[in-house]
Amino acid sequence: MIELKNVSAGYGDTPVLRDVSLFIHPGQVLILVGPNGSGKSTLLRTTLGMIPKTSGEIRMDGREIGEFTTREIAQRAAFLTQSRAVPNITAYRMVLHARFPYLSYPRQYRPEDREITEAALRRMDAWDLRNRPMPTLSGGQRQKVYLAMVIAQQTQAVLMDEPTTYLDVAHQFRIMTMARTLADEGKAVVLVLHDLPMALKHADRMAVLEQGRIVGMGTPEEVLESGVLDRVFDVGVFRAETPMGLRYFCMPKESSVGNK
Repeated sequence: MIELKNVSAGYGDTPVLRDVSLFIHPGQVLILVGPNGSGKSTLLRTTLGMIPKTSGEIRMDGREIGEFTTREIAQRAAFLTQSRAVPNITAYRMVLHARFPYLSYPRQYRPEDREITEAALRRMDAWDLRNRPMPTLSGGQRQKVYLAMVIAQQTQAVLMDEPTTYLDVAHQFRIMTMARTLADEGKAVVLVLHDLPMALKHADRMAVLEQGRIVGMGTPEEVLESGVLDRVFDVGVFRAETPMGLRYFCMPKESSVGNK
């Protein structure tokens, strides 16, 4: 479990997070939502010690985050950034890099690392991409490889920043299905999403950020009923029964009056 208690952080003299307290539980999908600039990405990076906190406590497995080395953190939490450089290496080598935190000197990959890499690529249906250079892959193909990296890193926590951005609907559903599978395997999964209906459908818990503070927290239904999404995003968020089950929708407020 990861715990944040009264955490503040920022960049230089510019505060971004303000007094944030949060529990990240194994076996659950926690989705962070909020307007642009509300601190979602900063929260992920601060949680992993990539941005120093200015106050508060961050504990991972009961220990303060500052007590861990970068390598030790990478053995406990995988991080998929929203945007990343695309190196001119094969997809296989890209996924193999996920095993680096487990290597001891002289940093030579072991047979087990290669076995784990192959299994991760196959799990993401990306084994056929293994010899393809990363720059030649489409956005959806790259995302398969990045998710294979997350799997190959074999951590108990997985943090992903806007993993569905720029992807078509089919690939978005694939990522959300994988997030659920990882949580069902006992991992703590944290996602930053902009798609409110998708967040409401797939989250076990949601945290709503506004100006660096958590202003709403709970199950999707609790967050929806609180009205915080309507206020923070200035839209009408409502649910409806469909032949495929409960679905969530967002509309301009003037069009959604009386539809909740």
